[in-house]
Amino acid sequence: MDIALQLKKEEKNLITACIQKERWAQRKLYETHYGKMMGVCLRYANNKEDAQDILHEGFIKIFRNIEKYKVGTSLSAWIRRIMVNTSIDFYRKSIRRRTEDIEQAYGVSGNDADALSQLTEQEILESVQSLSPAYRAVFNLYVIEGFSHKEIANQLDITESTSRSNLVKARMKLKEIMLARHMR
Repeated sequence: MDIALQLKKEEKNLITACIQKERWAQRKLYETHYGKMMGVCLRYANNKEDAQDILHEGFIKIFRNIEKYKVGTSLSAWIRRIMVNTSIDFYRKSIRRRTEDIEQAYGVSGNDADALSQLTEQEILESVQSLSPAYRAVFNLYVIEGFSHKEIANQLDITESTSRSNLVKARMKLKEIMLARHMR
């Protein structure tokens, strides 16, 4: 029992020092939770650099909001929740950027024949068939069948944003496949 009380007192002192922006306390909190939280961030990120960006952004949020933490509840769980939310925010921002990039790419054209015009119908079909089932379904429903993202979401039991995301990813993957075929 004395150990549990001692740990709560240590945690309270650490949190109080972090609220007062004591560097030693912030460093201790960071070093104590770095390993586990880096693991959380890596599961959401594309690479180690993105994971580190997410981790550092998460710790900035933690230090800015440390006074909201209630001593006696699980500090690790509170920190983990912030890291997960920061990871999700990072993912949403990257999806939005990719979607905007794709939308801007529609206006770009050249005078040279594009890779698509040089592929046969069979090569295009094989390219579409090589997509994952989720990407292929969204691509076909949107591009070929003309359904809206709302209709696709209802049919496939996914969110509209998942439908949009899968469409962007399907188009990117098709572009890679078709360019690779064109280069042969």
